[in-house]
Amino acid sequence: MSLADELLADLEEAGDEGEDGLYPEEEEGESDGEGMQGRTGGGLEDIPEEMEVDYSKSESVSSIAKLRNSKQFSEIMDKISTYVGKQRKNSEVSGPVEADPEYRLIVAANNLTVEIDNELNIIHKFTRDKYSKRFPELESLVPDSLDYIRTVKELGNNLEKCKNNETLQQILTNATIMVVSVTASTTQGSLLSDDELKQLEEACDMALELNQSKHRIYEYVESRMSFIAPNLSIIVGASTAAKIMGIAGGLTNLSKMPACNLMLLGAQRRTLSGFSSTSLLPHTGFIYHCDVVQSLPPDLRRKAARLVAAKCTLAARVDSFHESADGKVGYDLKEEIERKFDKWQEPPPVKQVKPLPAPLDGQRKKRGGRRYRKMKERLGLTEIRKHANRMTFAEIEDDAYQEDLGFSLGQLGKSGSGRVRQAQVNEATKARISKSLQRTLQKQSMTYGGKSTVRDRSSGTSSSVAFTPLQGLEIVNPQAAEKKVAEANQKYFSNMAEFLKVKKEAKM
Repeated sequence: MSLADELLADLEEAGDEGEDGLYPEEEEGESDGEGMQGRTGGGLEDIPEEMEVDYSKSESVSSIAKLRNSKQFSEIMDKISTYVGKQRKNSEVSGPVEADPEYRLIVAANNLTVEIDNELNIIHKFTRDKYSKRFPELESLVPDSLDYIRTVKELGNNLEKCKNNETLQQILTNATIMVVSVTASTTQGSLLSDDELKQLEEACDMALELNQSKHRIYEYVESRMSFIAPNLSIIVGASTAAKIMGIAGGLTNLSKMPACNLMLLGAQRRTLSGFSSTSLLPHTGFIYHCDVVQSLPPDLRRKAARLVAAKCTLAARVDSFHESADGKVGYDLKEEIERKFDKWQEPPPVKQVKPLPAPLDGQRKKRGGRRYRKMKERLGLTEIRKHANRMTFAEIEDDAYQEDLGFSLGQLGKSGSGRVRQAQVNEATKARISKSLQRTLQKQSMTYGGKSTVRDRSSGTSSSVAFTPLQGLEIVNPQAAEKKVAEANQKYFSNMAEFLKVKKEAKM
């Protein structure tokens, strides 16, 4: 390895470390049959600016770009013209597909497209070096190589053509045309001679012709992918299948390649040639940019590219052994891919609002009993506190302490029942007494005349001797009449009185 090659390798490694890791070695060439097609961005694109060749002193583009006039190029294009009109079926291929002459032509055509890309880079460098004398700012305004070549061919020495040019509007966007026209009016470049204009026109024509030949090769390879690799074409399309098969060096080499390397085929290397370019995603090849992957949201494309690459590896192995010529395996794999894509994009399940679980703690026992009831009665509000807490609306209260404390006695002493303090008995919490017990207590509390015992609470002046005008002294019961009245009241009008059953007399 020469010193220049070692320096180039070191620069590539240093550039790749800033892009989420290193490119695997398999990216540059999986097999010996790959050759130059193992790198899509090969040629002068990877050469540092200080090591690039200066083509500004070259007399013609033919001295540096020799592919267009080569024998190999003309032979491949003539064979493609011969096979374009023929229709073939997969059943015509017998034995290994590599032995078929048209398959070998397809592989050679794929390799030629890579060489055409390298040749276009050389022609772009030649055109840029030549035209920088007239319009040096154009290379930074138009980063794409083919757009730059078309713009150079259209402008030439007359930079005033930028304004209202229909041909230029088909090449560049309106915003770019406006910037180019403004910059062209202030450029410091000098006019080109007739020989230099002729060399630039020849270089532009050669680049456009090579680009047209490359698209013609792609169209031919896509038309033949249906019988060479039908299952692979169903998954990613004929165009992408032709590109990855050409870069891999054939269908056999593609079938031997692991899925992780298949995903990197066609990854663009970072441009170091000095002119601006759009930012490139690292580790993204042709599969990442195919229609199947690009139809998904951006956050799922990396994951989708890995899945599609894995299925493409299986389809390429089926195609290499001429199995499933009708594409059944390809349709099954594509259906599986679409099912997974739908699964990734379906909305998350709706969260169901669950009710709170039943509490584990049981119902607490409420405090009760005689002591608790007595405590509530003792701490209950009295009538005096109730009246003190009440206030009359729209009346000026007198301060109880003759100070500005805002303390008053409310309605105490103004109105009320006359009861100053009364024990608060809560009917809901007081002890219950049975009716029979209440009758017994009521009988015990009754008073009878003629008795002088303390237990019966009789009056001490009661006597059973009475003076009557007829008989004089007579023993009588002075409380007898009252007792009868009390017993009658107790029987009929007492709180504990029961309903009496009245017997109806039989009618005669």
